[in-house]
Amino acid sequence: MSAVKKLVVCGGSGFLGSRICQFAVARGWDVTSISRSGEPRWDSVTSSAAPPSWAHKVTWERGDILRPATYAPLLNGADFVVHSMGILLEADYKGVVSGRESPFAGLAKAFAPVRDRGIDPLARKVGEDIKPSDPKDQFSYEIMNRDSAITLAKHAAAAKVSSFCYISAAGGAPVLPARYIATKRQAETTIANSFPELRSLYIRAPFMFDSSRTLTVPLAAMVGLGTMFNDVTGHYFRSLMGAAGIKPLKVDTVAEAVVEAFGDEDTRGVVEANDIEELATKSWRKTML
Repeated sequence: MSAVKKLVVCGGSGFLGSRICQFAVARGWDVTSISRSGEPRWDSVTSSAAPPSWAHKVTWERGDILRPATYAPLLNGADFVVHSMGILLEADYKGVVSGRESPFAGLAKAFAPVRDRGIDPLARKVGEDIKPSDPKDQFSYEIMNRDSAITLAKHAAAAKVSSFCYISAAGGAPVLPARYIATKRQAETTIANSFPELRSLYIRAPFMFDSSRTLTVPLAAMVGLGTMFNDVTGHYFRSLMGAAGIKPLKVDTVAEAVVEAFGDEDTRGVVEANDIEELATKSWRKTML
């Protein structure tokens, strides 16, 4: 009988991360979620405020992705580690949502020319905090989408984890600064080059939706129209449209694909949207046998 696999999901209380935990539990894996909140606020990731039946099988730990000392000990003995967190908009979005700043001012800041606001994770000591010189840079694309992932991969490699998964993105979008997707790609490249001992997976997820988040359903429909336009025009505008021209997927499909990819030793490197669907279908067929 094979040993039970151990999975650690950094960002396991989120929209995608919680579902990765769910599908891993269904396989009988030992699952630990690490996030600032610990256990999710369930009505923010599902259609109910009550914990689902599988939730008690997950160990919900509190930790800060910017403070490796809070999560590094939890990586010991893990087979698989997932980085499932990142931001679409930088810290300014909080001011927009709260009404302290106008949407136009927030967008102007987001698209303004800016220096690299990150740190060098490879130069940091094991366990050292991700701490930019300017505290305002803490929730920048560079820190959240790139440097936190590289730091997690660094600690996963030190813990002798066999496989690491970075939730990347299929592409940018006209409404997002170029730094959003640039930092995602930089994370992929640095992890691949710096930690060859890890079997790394870069899940380039398209727009994800689920009925539990009602706003995502009409947005997915809009992206679907963009996909049709992209197909009709022979993908001529693909570079401009980015993820807006790629078929959206249910969040469960992406989560199931992540778990299947970990279980398939032949899967490694970049996993594009079509590959995500194939992996999820492969997993679904196994449950029907």
